[in-house]
Amino acid sequence: MSSGSAVTGGGAEEAVPLGQKLLVHVAENGHTLEIECFGNTLVDTIQKCIEQWCGIPSGDQRLLYGNTPLDSAHTLAYYSLPRDDREVFLYNKVRLLADSRPPPPESIDIPEPEIPPPPRPQDSPPVEVSADPALKALVSYEIRFRYHFQVANAVYRCSDAKFERCKRLLREQQVQERALGTARSSLEHTFRKLSQRYSEFIRCFSQQHRAHMELLNNFERDLQRLHAVRLHPALQCEGRQCLLDLLKENDMRKLADGCFSSQKQFEMKVSQLKANFLEIKKRVDNLLNVMSSSGCKDLEKMIKEHQGVISEQKSIMQSLSKDVDTSKKLVDDCSSCQLSASLRPHDAVSAVGRIYEVHEKDNLPRIRNFDHMLTKLLEKCRDKKNEMITLVHVSMQRVKSTQMSIRDIMNEVIAFEEGMSHQDDFANLKIVSGLGHAYRACLAEVARRHSYFKLYTGLAGTYAEKLATECETEKARREDFYRTWVKYIPDDIMGSMGLFDSPSQCDIKVAPFDRDLLPIDVDDVEKLAPQSLVGSFLKSERSQLPKSSLSNSSTSGNLNKSEQNPLRADDKMDFQDFLGDHDTIDIAGTSKLEVENARLKAELASAIATLCHLGVEYGYESIDEGQIDSVLKKAREKTAEALVAKDEFANQLKSLLTANKEKCLSYEKRIQDLEERLANQYMQSHMVSGSKGTSDSLLSAFKSNNCNLDVSGGRQTQIRDESSVAMDEASSTSEQPSKQTEELPRDTDNEHTIVSIDKEGRMLTQLTMADTSDVPVEDHHSLELRNKELLVSELQNALDEKSKQLGETESKLSAMTDEVNSLKEELEHARGLLDESQMNCAHLENCLHEAREEARTNKCSADRRAVEYDALRSSALRIHGLFERLNSCVTAPGVTSFAESLHSLAVSLGSSVKKDEADTTVQFQLCIKILAEKVAFLTRQSGEMLDRYSAVQAAHGAIAKDLDEKKEQIKNLYNRLQHEKQASKEKISFGRFEVHELAIFFQNPAGHYEAINRNCSNYYLSEESVALFTQQHPRHPAYIIGQIVHIERRVARPDQMGGAPRPDSSGGRRSPASALNPYNLSPGCEYFVVTVAMLPDPVR
Repeated sequence: MSSGSAVTGGGAEEAVPLGQKLLVHVAENGHTLEIECFGNTLVDTIQKCIEQWCGIPSGDQRLLYGNTPLDSAHTLAYYSLPRDDREVFLYNKVRLLADSRPPPPESIDIPEPEIPPPPRPQDSPPVEVSADPALKALVSYEIRFRYHFQVANAVYRCSDAKFERCKRLLREQQVQERALGTARSSLEHTFRKLSQRYSEFIRCFSQQHRAHMELLNNFERDLQRLHAVRLHPALQCEGRQCLLDLLKENDMRKLADGCFSSQKQFEMKVSQLKANFLEIKKRVDNLLNVMSSSGCKDLEKMIKEHQGVISEQKSIMQSLSKDVDTSKKLVDDCSSCQLSASLRPHDAVSAVGRIYEVHEKDNLPRIRNFDHMLTKLLEKCRDKKNEMITLVHVSMQRVKSTQMSIRDIMNEVIAFEEGMSHQDDFANLKIVSGLGHAYRACLAEVARRHSYFKLYTGLAGTYAEKLATECETEKARREDFYRTWVKYIPDDIMGSMGLFDSPSQCDIKVAPFDRDLLPIDVDDVEKLAPQSLVGSFLKSERSQLPKSSLSNSSTSGNLNKSEQNPLRADDKMDFQDFLGDHDTIDIAGTSKLEVENARLKAELASAIATLCHLGVEYGYESIDEGQIDSVLKKAREKTAEALVAKDEFANQLKSLLTANKEKCLSYEKRIQDLEERLANQYMQSHMVSGSKGTSDSLLSAFKSNNCNLDVSGGRQTQIRDESSVAMDEASSTSEQPSKQTEELPRDTDNEHTIVSIDKEGRMLTQLTMADTSDVPVEDHHSLELRNKELLVSELQNALDEKSKQLGETESKLSAMTDEVNSLKEELEHARGLLDESQMNCAHLENCLHEAREEARTNKCSADRRAVEYDALRSSALRIHGLFERLNSCVTAPGVTSFAESLHSLAVSLGSSVKKDEADTTVQFQLCIKILAEKVAFLTRQSGEMLDRYSAVQAAHGAIAKDLDEKKEQIKNLYNRLQHEKQASKEKISFGRFEVHELAIFFQNPAGHYEAINRNCSNYYLSEESVALFTQQHPRHPAYIIGQIVHIERRVARPDQMGGAPRPDSSGGRRSPASALNPYNLSPGCEYFVVTVAMLPDPVR
């Protein structure tokens, strides 16, 4: 064989290195081949080797390693073989055919023990004539013990051979069981693949079937919806006024009819496929149960139990061997006269005799009984092996047939999957239901792009402003850097380092786009394509959508991608991500509320488009009945959450509206107050006062008015604070001349000042002297002139200051007027935003109303199902009551009462029939009536059987009584027989003497013990036996009874004539003449010397 492959037979063999031995098990008979090979050995080479040893052609061989078949073109290393912990099973393809013949049954030759022939007298070793008879008896016992050991050894060897064959048959059955396990695993693997493929197909078919049937059932409704929706005026033309005009209605109707007929045909074929699958599943389950019903474990348990039989035989063999050694040792000791004084040959003969009886009555029968038990075990193992061969043959044929059926069903499933994936007519028919979604999505996309353009251009301007600010900041930073370090580093060095460059301006220009969009807003989408066009997306049949899609569509601007709903990025734009971190920025010329409103509109339009896409993808997928309760519960929870969120948002809008109203009222009130104050200040600034007190009061009043201007909030507060500061500065400068005037030395008692204002606005002062009598006239006149000049100059300075302050006040008044106008514009803009927010609130109210309507619909559905559940529960209770009544009838004591209760139950059911449950109750009544009749019939039969049983029982009692009497007679006869046997066994022989018989010896006048024998006299007791018995008694007994253990025949010699022998008074040895003829017989006379053993006490 190539690649060093070889087959090793049985017997002793050298150890094979790991990974160089391949175990191949033959499935049909459990035989095992050990093939020496390597990883580069071809599988074809292994098959040729198997063909050489098993006779199975290579083409008919199927080698399996686990669930993997071995290909003849590959090497063993391709399958990670050979390995000592892996085994390959061989299956004969010819045996797998349906009409193939089963393999021949196992034929086993039951070995018989080779019992050696019994020993003959001439086979015993020669013993001297003068030897002791007890010694001869010991030699005879030794020969018989050796024969017993040889018999036991022959039986033991036969038993051991039978036990080894039992273990071999068990191993082969275990191999066949593993082969069945491999075939079972391969069948399970094949059926598992079919089951997975079939389950996936049924799941896809159920979904597609529900979608197709709903598509066909809603076909007319979809056509009516399309006909009811008018196109946008800009899209209308001749022959195209509504959505239905975009389709060919007649072609679609023909397509729907064709789809309906094809769907029915395909459904019928799938029903046949389901029936075939259920049948093959039942076949596989039955086959797996049959293949799992082998009884190798019970057989293995029996073999383990019989292991103790072999152990018992070994112990018996050891006992027999020990007895042989003991008898041989006793013979050797007696021959060499090495026995102790307390143990004589007769004692040894007596002990060995007991052992001989143990051999004959216990050891040898037991070892033969054990051999018989192993014979029965071997026959049982053979029968089990033949049953396993038949089971493997039938199972493998059924496995082959089942796998072919599985392969056929797998091909059918593949064909159905292929046909299910090529139903293009339904894809064309789906256009009818998806057209409304597409039109609504297009309108929503137009509205979204409008909002997107506004946000996009606004953010572009904001980015331009930010970049310009960053550019100016960078320039200032570079100038500061230059001023800081120019005194240390020359300009040429800094220029060489490139530190004189400055950042360039960034101009952001957005080219116009989306110029051709229709003027459609989010509010127009519901008008042009109402929700009724696409149906309610929140109905229960839509709840099978992926959780991610449903949850994301319920929140604005958070629609993420998922494998279940692969939308494009532009179809589900997240404007929160688009704005990024610029949620709080101000777009030039746009308020925050406008930005938020535009973003919400874009997100709402995007959500509408996404819902339309989901409606097209999952519009006709319904959920299972078992999921309705959970879906309704989730819908209620989501509706409650939406209502809570709506209420919170409405409260926020109301609070924001209230705050804006309060701000507007405060702005209006403050503006009116400012207008009044500015008018008063303007009038007071043009008044002319004639006194210094009046001028000071004007200044102080103007200062106080300027200081009390306090308006809260934003830019107005800052402007008013700056104006008040300026006014305070003006008032402080106006107070300085008055203070200087107060410091002039003048007599307030003799002088008063008259201040007046002329038409040109100049101030004139007249001083009047009250008392000038004490002052010279010239000095007084000059002093008066000087005072007047000072006063005039002071008044002129004050007038100039007032003129400047008046100009500043007019400029501030104009600025305040501009600010008031800007506040009015902002107020109008805020009112517009407020109106838009109210519109949004109204839209949210509409959405909330729709959600409530949907919740009400779901609640009605839940109530309907609750009513159905109550009806089912009442029906179940009614059925439970019927079964309770039936149970009470069944549990009634006695058969007669059972039949009567059943009859009464049927009558009561017939009287209590209701209209709504007539069919069920009548059917149940008929069943109870039939059952009552059968029970009555069985009751009658039971009575007859009881009568017959009583008669048979009486006859049986009489027979049993006779049988007991016969048994007692047999027992008495058996006891009498046993007594007779015991008596015959213990009876003293008076005829022909044999070994193991009892004999009685009386002392004759010559002092010798002579046996009583009717046939022949001259039987004398040996001196050793006499010594044995006289040792137990103080004097010589009159007779001796003992068991014969040895008989020695002797003849009297002629030279033995002499005086009568007398025993030596000293008890010593006799003379030689006396030893040759101790009994004084005539020459040539024949006599016998008998050696006996002492009897047990019960025998004596």
